[in-house]
Amino acid sequence: MILAAGLGTRMRPLTNTRPKPLIEIAGRSLIDRAVDCSRTAGIEVVVVNVHYLADRIESWAKGVTSPQIVLSDERSELLDTGGGVAKALGMLGDEPFFVFNSDSFWVDGPVPALERMRAAWDANQMDCLLLLSEAARSVGFDGPGDFFMDERGQLTRNIEKRDAGLVNSGCYLVAPHLFDAAPAGAFSMNVLWNRAIEEGRLCGLVHDGLWLHVGTPAAIKDAEDTLCARSAHIGSI
Repeated sequence: MILAAGLGTRMRPLTNTRPKPLIEIAGRSLIDRAVDCSRTAGIEVVVVNVHYLADRIESWAKGVTSPQIVLSDERSELLDTGGGVAKALGMLGDEPFFVFNSDSFWVDGPVPALERMRAAWDANQMDCLLLLSEAARSVGFDGPGDFFMDERGQLTRNIEKRDAGLVNSGCYLVAPHLFDAAPAGAFSMNVLWNRAIEEGRLCGLVHDGLWLHVGTPAAIKDAEDTLCARSAHIGSI
């Protein structure tokens, strides 16, 4: 599932006329980059929720031939990161599924991140597996990090906001049953992650490539400059 219903207020004025997922970075929109990762991983169906400027996302979806795009309509009520997924559960099946935010993307390391997450998934040990990024591999993010991870891969919150925390990259693999006790209506996914932390069932995997957060117009140039420099470096090897 790709979360594409947000208002994109921090990205204004660019989002006055288009939803944030359709903003392009180096000639490729954020949502297309998420679809590219899904396609490479062999995912056949991608659910996309819509709310703000929903018709623009609908028009985009008509141009995607693979994977199949299924829209989850949130026009009547914006449901936040958790409520949007909960509403779409009937479209996502009974097996664990990936969820992508649409304000960031990544460049894979030697093995694609989604393949690494599939390999790391252990239903006996986790209800949700987050892809995390180290500060040194993050572009466009200057906060203290969101989580700490122990040797078993279990996560705890960086409550004291120390600099050593790992950053939530906006991609996770989750079992549908984590939503069994979800609140009704709009809620943040943090509600369910906190419950999973209490039960020792929120785990993480550290990304071994580059992660780029694009939350503001200024961050677009940072992301494009990084991609350009990376391409130049690879081309010189």
